[in-house]
Amino acid sequence: MQPNLFVCCLLLLCSALGEAATRKPKKQPAPDASSNAKPDSEPTEGSVTQPKTLARGWGDSIEWVQTYEEALARSREARKPLMVIHHLEDCPFSQELKKAFAADNMAQKLAREDFIMLNVVHPVADENQSPDGFYVPRVMFVDPSMTVRTDLAGRYSNRLYAYEAGDIPELITNMKKAKILLHTEL
Repeated sequence: MQPNLFVCCLLLLCSALGEAATRKPKKQPAPDASSNAKPDSEPTEGSVTQPKTLARGWGDSIEWVQTYEEALARSREARKPLMVIHHLEDCPFSQELKKAFAADNMAQKLAREDFIMLNVVHPVADENQSPDGFYVPRVMFVDPSMTVRTDLAGRYSNRLYAYEAGDIPELITNMKKAKILLHTEL
């Protein structure tokens, strides 16, 4: 990723965090009793509504957890490593990585079988999840002892946990390492 694009994603994240803190929920206009308006939650005839899922496009066959705290607890219970994907819905690099990850059969298989999976579009309270910044996308591994594996980094020296769409082989290698470390260290 080029430095100015990195800054762009970082600025998007900062502005989204600032807006989210001050944003008021939108009020839905009351439906006119004389009209045939239907609430937004009901599909209109011939339309298909897609439910919002925890997968957010990263892989529907994967069981995703909802919160970081739930993920840590499930990791300990199942004795599986946790993989946390930090991303933003409107970041083009996050979108490209998401498509590449969802399309890769090996990444999907490892995620489904060997990991507790969490993808988040907001910062988590654990400051260890951003050891070198709040950039996106970034992927962090946490073992069941709740240790963030800073030794499982990507290939970029200025964004250690960043992965781009073309880095799926590197991500799969780190997923395999996380799985092996679990069995050799714990």
